[in-house]
Amino acid sequence: MKRPKLKKASKRVTCSKRYKIQKKVKDHTRKLRKELKKKGGASKRPKKDLGVPNSAPFKEEVLREAEQRRQEIDEIKDKKKQAKKVERAQKRKREKVTGKKETEPKAKKPLKEVVVVEQPEKEPGPDKGSKQYLCSELNKVIDASDVVIEVLDARDPMGCRCPQLEEAVLQRGGNKKLLLVLSKIDLVPKENVEKWIQCLQLEFPVVVFKASQQIQDKTVRARKSRIVASNEVLDRSRAAACSGNGCLSEFLSSYATKTENEAQLKVGVVGFPNVGKSSLINSMKGILACNAGVKRGITKSMQEVHILKNVKLIDSPGIMAAPSNPPASMALRSLQVEEGGVSAHEAVRTLLKQCDHSQIMLQYNVPDFRNSLEFLTLLAKKRGYLQKGGIPNAEQASTAFLDDWTGAKLSYHCKASENRDLPAYMSAAVVAEMQTGWDLNSLKTGNEGTLKDVKCPSQAGSIGLTSKGPTAGLLRVEDVTEEKPLLRVVEISVRKPADAASESAEQNDENQPEQTPEEATEANGTQAEEPPIKRNPGRVQFESVPVDMSGSAASTGDAYDFNTDFN
Repeated sequence: MKRPKLKKASKRVTCSKRYKIQKKVKDHTRKLRKELKKKGGASKRPKKDLGVPNSAPFKEEVLREAEQRRQEIDEIKDKKKQAKKVERAQKRKREKVTGKKETEPKAKKPLKEVVVVEQPEKEPGPDKGSKQYLCSELNKVIDASDVVIEVLDARDPMGCRCPQLEEAVLQRGGNKKLLLVLSKIDLVPKENVEKWIQCLQLEFPVVVFKASQQIQDKTVRARKSRIVASNEVLDRSRAAACSGNGCLSEFLSSYATKTENEAQLKVGVVGFPNVGKSSLINSMKGILACNAGVKRGITKSMQEVHILKNVKLIDSPGIMAAPSNPPASMALRSLQVEEGGVSAHEAVRTLLKQCDHSQIMLQYNVPDFRNSLEFLTLLAKKRGYLQKGGIPNAEQASTAFLDDWTGAKLSYHCKASENRDLPAYMSAAVVAEMQTGWDLNSLKTGNEGTLKDVKCPSQAGSIGLTSKGPTAGLLRVEDVTEEKPLLRVVEISVRKPADAASESAEQNDENQPEQTPEEATEANGTQAEEPPIKRNPGRVQFESVPVDMSGSAASTGDAYDFNTDFN
């Protein structure tokens, strides 16, 4: 009889797959054997009991004792079995008498009612990133401090001064003192620092300071101190060195002893972002007490740090700059870039207009460039900021360029003004009051010793800039407004072929230069009103842009002209 055809899957596999499986099984068994050997486990075959050898003395006595021990173990087992049988019989008798099985589970207790208590909703706390909160925290620091330290970047001290802050400190009661600290002096030529000291000390006492950039956390230092090598080399690098902390601590402690207050001297540290406020406190403390970095706005609220027995420093958020400041001073500290008001490329273009191209070329080691876009392209190729396909990433290069200017990397300086008048909120009596109570002689010797210890760059190796004067800041909460991004609505309309006659007239009007609202009001004498938005979904309107095709526009504009390379 013929067997029916059964469609079953074949169990045959290729030789390569079979060999592969056998190899994996062999490796797995070898691995298990090694692990068992490491653990000291027994082999698969149980060891055979060899018994007592014939040559052993007292063999018969040993065997007799082993037999007796075996009999005792068997008797114990029998007794346990008999005891279990007796227990089972007694249990059956109890069940017959009571009529209930003892193995029935006990009734479960009823669950208790859970009463849900509605808790009142917590009020949302203040937004620590808002401008109003930062402004209020800054005012708290000014009110709580006896001495206010205004930290200035030595590369542009006048641009880091805030007239509104100084006026607010002078108008507050309580005999508050104002002290100026020049930070990042290792990035400025020594002659320039000395001139700024002579210029600024005509108004307030000035202390020079160089913070350390390698302050470690307390736990990290404790972990490293457990193992101390015999040939340990101290870190004397330029970034790890700190200068001026001894002079500043002695200056503050001497003033604290002269004051009549028995409590600690509270010193508030204020200034614009990225001038070195938190780095100054960390260097004075010797550990990482406050978070510091190149990114703007790391410090959100006031923080008290005890540095001496009678001195306490208070960290504060950065001062918010007013939008009425010139774009050069705003771009120098990338204030508008992080707020989203100006792109990083525009800030780089503004900075390059203030500098000499030859100094930028020497500082960044790039060839000659015509505009900011070409410079960012060269810088991106130099540092390896490339996108997919080897395209230079100009946006990343612009961010790195601004970080160099705001951080403690690039060396540039501004010339000190020799003949500068006192501001409106200052007078000779105020200057004399601000300098009383301080030991100015020890301060002068301390500044000279700090300048000797710090290695400053030469005048030729530093980029020269022109200071735009003090930067206006916002201190009152009423003046601060949260700006929201505005959406621009563009009217789109479709032109039909029948409108060709009117199109030429419209193009003539569009090619004329546009007038600003101020120019329109001056010309008409009335305020220009915005035209109402026409909602016509069936028409698309394209706005023409005037384009200058002459060669002069290519040289003055910021776009790269490719025709100049192939003339």
